[in-house]
Amino acid sequence: MNIGLTLPNRGVLFGVTTPAEMLRMAEIADATEGIASVWVGDSLLGKPRMESIALLAGIAARTKRVRLGPACMASFALRDPVLLAYQWASLDLLAEGRTVLVVCTGIVPQAGGRVENELYGLEPRDRVGRMIEWITLLKRLWTEENVTFEGKHYRCENITIEPRATAQPHPPIWMASNAGRGVGMAGAPADRVLVERTLRRAVNHADGWETSLSEPDDLRWRLDYLREYAASVGRDPATFATHLYHNININEDRAAALDESKRFLDTYYTTDYPPDYIASWTAAGSPEQCAEHLRVFKDMGFDEVTVRIAGWDQFGQLERLIGEVLPLLDA
Repeated sequence: MNIGLTLPNRGVLFGVTTPAEMLRMAEIADATEGIASVWVGDSLLGKPRMESIALLAGIAARTKRVRLGPACMASFALRDPVLLAYQWASLDLLAEGRTVLVVCTGIVPQAGGRVENELYGLEPRDRVGRMIEWITLLKRLWTEENVTFEGKHYRCENITIEPRATAQPHPPIWMASNAGRGVGMAGAPADRVLVERTLRRAVNHADGWETSLSEPDDLRWRLDYLREYAASVGRDPATFATHLYHNININEDRAAALDESKRFLDTYYTTDYPPDYIASWTAAGSPEQCAEHLRVFKDMGFDEVTVRIAGWDQFGQLERLIGEVLPLLDA
């Protein structure tokens, strides 16, 4: 299982990090053999932060090895797809083929989401249709010339994107979803039909699946269904990427690690997470406890887990992740 590093680009709003510090963290990750990728968050008005493509371009210029992408691009359905195809092709050229575009519907129930919908004239239900259309169009723009497209939400005629991206046949596109969060957990809704529909959508339209779900029992059946469905439609499950978005806080005092993680994540997302949710979504405690927590996802077959440092000492925690946790996972 690969390990990725997620940079807290929303943290520039409350003193967690700076643009220069995030670039330096990306350089450190790039120089660390045990880190395979670097990710950033994305949102426009729903949860504002440093813009993802601009930040990824800076990271691409400062790194040589790690894969790069948004985890995930919540603004995907809001962006003009032809412009996005140009931007992403240029980013992939800068990164020499190392990009992964992770897309999602980006539905935000808070006020920022309503502002986005009003600005772009959308209903939340429109985002799924736009996401699928945009994926279809981007793949064509990256692989064909004189593209004409007629969809429900977008149309264009005789469009050619040049220069093309480095990755062939095109940069991979993954789809992120957390539908029916907590399915199978005590007291949680069990809309399995909804969950299965989102998993089929990922297999039908994307090259991989990302999720920020964290309960092992909930994740196992989703992975099983995803792989079974992929095989049933002629896709090799081994070539369909599975990616987990997670958090980490390394501190021998696990209660203190969880307390800081809750303060960090509550501030980051302007919400009040239940403590048990924080404990599930965060590898917290000593290096041994963090490695044991992450090893559960390795054992169930995830290709990669990307971890965001859920605390204010970003460089100190990164040093401990590299020097103390990664060797235990390798062992």
